[in-house]
Amino acid sequence: MNTIKLKELLRRFYLEDIGDQDLTSTAIFPNHQTGTGSFIAKQQGVLAGLSIIAEAYRLFDPSIRVQLLKRDGQSVRPGEKIAEVEGPVRHLLTGERVILNLLQRMSGIATKTRQSVDALGSRHTKICDTRKTTPGLRMLEKYAVSCGGGKNHRFGLYDGIMIKDNHIAFCGSITKAVQAARSHTGHMVKVEVETENKEQVIEAVEAGADVIMFDNRSPQEVAAFVQYVPKGIITEASGGITEDRLAAYRDTGVDYISLGYLTHSFHALDISMLVENQSIGGSIDENDGCTSAHQKASVARNI
Repeated sequence: MNTIKLKELLRRFYLEDIGDQDLTSTAIFPNHQTGTGSFIAKQQGVLAGLSIIAEAYRLFDPSIRVQLLKRDGQSVRPGEKIAEVEGPVRHLLTGERVILNLLQRMSGIATKTRQSVDALGSRHTKICDTRKTTPGLRMLEKYAVSCGGGKNHRFGLYDGIMIKDNHIAFCGSITKAVQAARSHTGHMVKVEVETENKEQVIEAVEAGADVIMFDNRSPQEVAAFVQYVPKGIITEASGGITEDRLAAYRDTGVDYISLGYLTHSFHALDISMLVENQSIGGSIDENDGCTSAHQKASVARNI
């Protein structure tokens, strides 16, 4: 992930969540009260986005200690500890929810991707994502796909040309669309063409497409269309391919299968933070908030 962009995203997320201040934590805990917390997996899955824990807490206080016990892309079982944090209680609790929201979401995507890669079970064909991501979260969601063993398609309209059916309809033909695209771009930009039948596949090949997509085609059609594409041109299948149908595409010979559901129809992985209070000694007064001598309590926080 781009660290600079991640920091900017986190700042925006916390401005939305905190506003002027965290009323609850500010009212209850004094500045000097410290504690520890552990991020715990409550479901089996694949992790993604662990660097967010350190980057997020660094925005509040660089002295907060973060120890990662797992790596992105690793599998995790229920009850396994993912990371430990230590620092001011106010900051640990204020930063917790945004971190968990992102970890759960990204790990859910990584888990769904790993399941899809396993369901396909191919040494040749690779799973990749699409632009069907949550606005504002594309970098994070596509990174999560890579943690699950998938590949990234283009990140936006700016880094690749993809000529779809509506482009072709407005332009008049695949050939005209490819020629127009080539005349406006440099040699570093790839051109992909969406096709639906044999005639379009052949036209896309003759027009000089770099990537040819077979849109909403059955495994049998994909296997047949691949035969018309010479080596050096990448092939992709997309549209209507669900996880339970992936195995049927295993031996089609297609290079990539792009799946929108990886980033729009996943289940967030259940992760919680368990906090352990290490209060300072002394009596409680109205200025001290929740401070008691030798207090020690563990609380599972899921809200």
